[in-house]
Amino acid sequence: MATSLVEWVAVALALAYVLLATRQSRWCWPSSAASSAIYFVLFERAGLPMQAALQVFYVVMSGYGWIAWRASHGKAHELSVSVWPVRRHVAALVLVVAATFTNLWLVGADPHSPVAFADAFVAWGSVVAMWLVTRKVLENWLYWIAFDLVAAALYYSQGFEATTGLFLVYVVLAVRGFFEWRRDLARDVAAAAAGESRATGGQ
Repeated sequence: MATSLVEWVAVALALAYVLLATRQSRWCWPSSAASSAIYFVLFERAGLPMQAALQVFYVVMSGYGWIAWRASHGKAHELSVSVWPVRRHVAALVLVVAATFTNLWLVGADPHSPVAFADAFVAWGSVVAMWLVTRKVLENWLYWIAFDLVAAALYYSQGFEATTGLFLVYVVLAVRGFFEWRRDLARDVAAAAAGESRATGGQ
C-alpha cells in the first residue's frame, strides 16, 4: 500500500511529539493529540480496531498530560522524573498480558493470530506506557522500546510503511529519551541532596 500524504502528516506530528517529550516540553501533547486524531481514521479504515481505539485514549491522555505538566510547571513545583519499584513493573506487565487475552476473548479473535494478538498487545501496553509518560516515570522509555518494536512489525504487515519507519525511529529516540531523563533524574537527586545538606548544616 502506497504511503499517503495524510499518513506522512501523522508521522511528522508523532515524531515531533517524541522529540519534544524527550526534552520534557509540554508542547509534545498538542502534537500527540493531532497525530492520534489522524491515525484514528487511518487505523479504522485499515481494520485495526484496537489501534484505532488506542488513538482515542492518546487524545484523552494528551489533554491530561498537558494539564499535569502545566500544573506542575512552576519553578518550585515542577513535575520531576521518578522511578517505579520493580513490583509495580511486574504488576503492570501482568496486567498488560491479562488485558490482551481478555480483549481477544471478548471480541472473539483468534488468540493464535499474530495480527490480532499484536493489535491488542500493543494497544494495552501503550496504555500503560502513555500513563507513565504523563507521570514522568523514567521507565516509560523502556516500555516504548519493547512495544514500538512489536508495533513496527504489525504496521509493516498491514502496509503502513512510513509508520513502520516512524516506529523504528521511535525505538532510537526512546533510547535517547531514557538516558536524557535519567540524567535529569540524577541532577534532581543531587540538587535535593545538596539542599538537604545545606539545611542540615544550617541547624
